[in-house]
Amino acid sequence: MPGDLSGYRKEIDRIDDEILRLLNERSKSVIEIGHIKKAQDAAANLHTPAREAAIIERLVGQNPGPFPSEAIRPVYREIMSASLSLEGPQKVAYLGPRATFTHMACMQKFGSSAQYIPVHSIKEVFNEVERGRANFGVVPIENTTEGVVNHTLDMFIDSNLLIYGEVLQEVSHHLMSKSGVMEEVKKICSHPQAIAQCRNWIETHMPHVLVSEVASTARAAEICQEDVTIAAIASELAAQLYGLKVMKARIEDNLNNFTRFLVLSQKPPQRTGKDKTSLMLSIKDKVGALYDLLRPFASNGISMTKIESRPSRRKAWEYIFFVDVEGHMEEERVNRAIEEIKGRCLFMKILGSYPAHN
Repeated sequence: MPGDLSGYRKEIDRIDDEILRLLNERSKSVIEIGHIKKAQDAAANLHTPAREAAIIERLVGQNPGPFPSEAIRPVYREIMSASLSLEGPQKVAYLGPRATFTHMACMQKFGSSAQYIPVHSIKEVFNEVERGRANFGVVPIENTTEGVVNHTLDMFIDSNLLIYGEVLQEVSHHLMSKSGVMEEVKKICSHPQAIAQCRNWIETHMPHVLVSEVASTARAAEICQEDVTIAAIASELAAQLYGLKVMKARIEDNLNNFTRFLVLSQKPPQRTGKDKTSLMLSIKDKVGALYDLLRPFASNGISMTKIESRPSRRKAWEYIFFVDVEGHMEEERVNRAIEEIKGRCLFMKILGSYPAHN
């Protein structure tokens, strides 16, 4: 009969059963691949971003619809995350606690089936990966509003870890509390960067409320559980995990607010064809030194996407530059530019070539 849903629902049930059967068939192949990888190299990373990118690009390219192409990526992110967990545990260290934006970036990259290890500092993230207690680490590197995270840059000076990938995470700040009643709020807590990113909104809408800095946005949400007069600026995920009510969504001053995160590993990823290379170098103190440093990139047709300077901490007025360029160090033009620059540097370190965020 017209309007009868039962027939369509039965068809959906049949299709869902078939999807489940095929997922299990896919999983059997994944397990065999895991056995082969371990036989070839017991210490190899099971996560292969080049293969994952190829799968998603192929599926998006041949999608006839009506299933939206933009939904294919998150769906297959979870399928591949679950598949990797069958091959072996994927341990990911990150700047915790749960429900921080770093945690959200981890889930965007590795899905919900990875084993996440929250730690208390960026230094601890590096340490967990260096000691082999985690396969990967995820740390913030820069924000579109507040700029670079200097502590992360400093850690690369002495670390032997490589950059394995990057994640761009949209940062949307929400005001939340236990009761959800704005009139009850006497204090707002959050991480210093989150407060800075919402300063105009706070001064306009809650100018007389005390603002207090805490270790993380997630810690702020946790505090709200104990006192109805305290509000937190945190993520939507934090509201869900800590049972809070959102009083006002998206209070960040800049709606185009993103944080870039780096994925750390002891091993390099495979080349994908859409890669980025990061370098750390120190130049001789002379007139035109920075120009001479950048010229080989331009002459070899390489686009530079970032340059940041930091004091070297080893000699007064000596600076180390962190540079991101498009391309992989195995590409002839990139390798040629790096070789040209080496002779002009006091110090150079290649932090890795890795897939650019898609």
